[in-house]
Amino acid sequence: MPPPPELPDLDDEPMPPWRMLLDPRGRISRADFWRWGVGLPLGAALLLHALLGIARVPREDAEWAVNLLLMWPVVAVSAKRWHDRDKSGGWVLIVLVPVVGWLWALVDNGFLRGTRGRNRFGEDPLAPGAFNSGR
Repeated sequence: MPPPPELPDLDDEPMPPWRMLLDPRGRISRADFWRWGVGLPLGAALLLHALLGIARVPREDAEWAVNLLLMWPVVAVSAKRWHDRDKSGGWVLIVLVPVVGWLWALVDNGFLRGTRGRNRFGEDPLAPGAFNSGR
């Protein structure tokens, strides 16, 4: 019986948008966090709220719909950023701590450099030759 096919190494290929937004595995840079984890969700939320407002969807229903739609992409991007800091993706739950949790996550993910070199979650996204979707 032939050996099973080898799975591709996710660190060696560019991270397509679907993977950036839906797959919590891997590491990303701070720039990608700001782009994909903050900018894109804010822009999408504004657009969706505008469209749902035009459609006369009640504000509370629109808020729930937008939050549910954007929750997983924000978690996936944040998990990758926590991985870059060599922390478990479970750290995304820190945002559940009122006020302090959001500030902690923002500072840790948005302003502090990730682990230099390879860590248990993959290659350094800022290493020379490493793929960075911001390049």
